[in-house]
Amino acid sequence: MPAVARETPRHPADPDPVRSTKAGAVFALGLVAAITGLLVGGVVPATLALLLARQARREAYRSGGYLTGAVWLRRGERLALAGLLLGAVTLTVAVVFGVFSWATGPVGQDFDPGID
Repeated sequence: MPAVARETPRHPADPDPVRSTKAGAVFALGLVAAITGLLVGGVVPATLALLLARQARREAYRSGGYLTGAVWLRRGERLALAGLLLGAVTLTVAVVFGVFSWATGPVGQDFDPGID
């Protein structure tokens, strides 16, 4: 007969597990970063989300299991990284187009050919 895992009884003074509010904030900032990533405006919320995620992980670890929200935290981090990636792609494409535009432009001063 397989052993049945029994849940250890909780002490009455133990707090109830609650979702971390920082995990929700990381998800919201990550979502904003992913949406505005192509506009390069997603870099700021993505950076804030990643910094806040680091703090939230530390707090969840120190809480001993009473802070939940690891799934929301992971999703927010992934969205923030996607926002950073979209911003980097946008900047790279803008630089490449700028260099091609500069390279194919006129060289030197351009004088009117009708003037002698």
